[in-house]
Amino acid sequence: MSSSFDTRDDDNGDGDLTDLLGEIRVLLPAAQLLSGFLIAVPFAPGFSRLVGSEQHIFLATFVFSLISLVMLSGPAIQHRLIRPLRDREQFKVIAGRQVLAGAVALAVALVLVTQLVLSAVMGDTLGNIAAAALGTLIAVVWWFLPWWLRGKGHV
Repeated sequence: MSSSFDTRDDDNGDGDLTDLLGEIRVLLPAAQLLSGFLIAVPFAPGFSRLVGSEQHIFLATFVFSLISLVMLSGPAIQHRLIRPLRDREQFKVIAGRQVLAGAVALAVALVLVTQLVLSAVMGDTLGNIAAAALGTLIAVVWWFLPWWLRGKGHV
């Protein structure tokens, strides 16, 4: 079974990195925006009122957000540093795995920030329900649906 980033599925099979770049362009702004928001949060007046578990959730959210930034920007930086590429196919597989790791970290950060924000605004119960719903939506749309469509031969 080939990787979802395997270049054998490319139209021309030449290891073009355009599709990988497009994927990074979609995910990276979300990670940047979330990280920027989280950097500003500790300076907000109400931040000092966070208690035990909320502080831990904030810390985990911030760490996952930064991990997603590093993993999603990594392929672009690596591509620049190791030019010219000798093996585009291998680079694309490795970079694709980094993008997937960045997407997983971003998904976790999005679920955690949903829980943190809605718990602060609407209470823990609604925050937990919303976080679970978002986690389920991400799992279905990002992971299950592509796997299911591929199994059905639709993609």
